[in-house]
Amino acid sequence: MKKMRALVAGLVGLMVSATGLSIFDDLKSAQASSSGYAPHGTVTIDGMTVPDIGPLPTSIPMPSTNLNYKAKVELGKQLFFDGRLSKNGAISCAFCHNPMSGFADPRQTSIGIGGGVGGRQAPTVYNTAFNHLQFWDGRARSLEEQAIGPIQNPIEMGETHEHVVSKLNKIKGYQQQFRAVFGTEVSLQGIAEAIAAYERTVISTTSAFDQYVAGDAKAMDESAVRGMALFKGKARCILCHNGPNFTDNQFHNLGVPQVGPLKEDLGRYDVTKAEKDKAAFKTPTLRSIVETAPYMHDGAFKTPEEVVEFLNAGGGANPNLSTLVKPLNLTPEEKADLVAFLKALTGEPIPFQLPKLPKN
Repeated sequence: MKKMRALVAGLVGLMVSATGLSIFDDLKSAQASSSGYAPHGTVTIDGMTVPDIGPLPTSIPMPSTNLNYKAKVELGKQLFFDGRLSKNGAISCAFCHNPMSGFADPRQTSIGIGGGVGGRQAPTVYNTAFNHLQFWDGRARSLEEQAIGPIQNPIEMGETHEHVVSKLNKIKGYQQQFRAVFGTEVSLQGIAEAIAAYERTVISTTSAFDQYVAGDAKAMDESAVRGMALFKGKARCILCHNGPNFTDNQFHNLGVPQVGPLKEDLGRYDVTKAEKDKAAFKTPTLRSIVETAPYMHDGAFKTPEEVVEFLNAGGGANPNLSTLVKPLNLTPEEKADLVAFLKALTGEPIPFQLPKLPKN
C-alpha cells in the first residue's frame, strides 16, 4: 500500500510538471504549509513538538480564484521566460530563477536591469505552491502577489505595471491568449494569475527520501539513513525544516553573516516592525537543495557543507539569534551523513522545454 501511494504521488508530480495540469482541487492540502499540519506524525526535541517530515501531499494547493488548467499554465510559462516584462526587454523571471539551477540563481545575489545588483539571493521556485508567504521576508501573501512584485522593482525589472500591460497588449499572440484564458485584454491581474499558475507546476518530489519512507529500503544509502536520524535528532534541523516540504514557513534569525551590497538587512522586521523579527528570514524548503546553491538570504554559503559547519557552530553572533540555534557538536562523520541526507532530498528531474514566445 505504501509503495502504491508513492507511485501515485510520483505520477501526479510528473503530470503536474509536464502538462501544467492538476486533477486535484482539494484546498485542504494548503494546510501542508502550516507548522501545525502533521500528516506523518510529530517529532519532539527538547520539549518542542513539530510535524515530522514525509512525502508531499498529492494535491497542489491553489486558490479557488485561480485554478490551474493547461492554457493558463502555458501562458504563464511564456510570461515567466519573456524579458519584455522588464524595461529593457532583457530581464525575465527565469533570469533569476533559472531552471538549470533549480529555478534559483547561481549568483550570490541577483543582477537586474542595467547590471544593478540586488541585496538578496533569489530563492527557488520549487514547491512555492506550498508556501503561504513569499519572498525571504514574507511580504507577499500569495504567488500572484509575488509574481508581479519584481516587474516594478527598480533593481530587478525596472518596469511599471501600467507600461508592461500596454506593451503586452500590443503583441497579437498575447492578446489572443488572454482573451482565450481570461476573456479579457491583457491585464495585470491576468499576468499575475498566469505566472502563478505556471509556478505551481514547478514541484520537486519523488526523491530518494520519498521512496525510502514509502518502503524502498534501498532508496537511500546507509550514510543518508544515518543523516536522516541526525536531522530529526541531534542536528535539530527538523525544528525549522519540518513537514512535507521541509519548512515551517516561519522566520528565524540564524546570525547569518551579512554579505553582498547591503550593509544591513533586517528581513522580516521591515514587514512587521516587530523587534523579534529583526534579521529573521523565512525557512527555505530543503527539497532539491543541492541544485539551488548558494544558500541563505544573501548567498553567504556556497555549499551544503558550509551551511552544516555554520549551524554546527551554533550560527553567528547576533543579539536576536533564534533560541532554536545552538552548538551541535557533530563529528566529521555525522556532518558527512547529514549532507548525504540533504542530497537524498533531490527530486526527479522536471521535463522541461523553453516556450516559444509570441512575436510583436
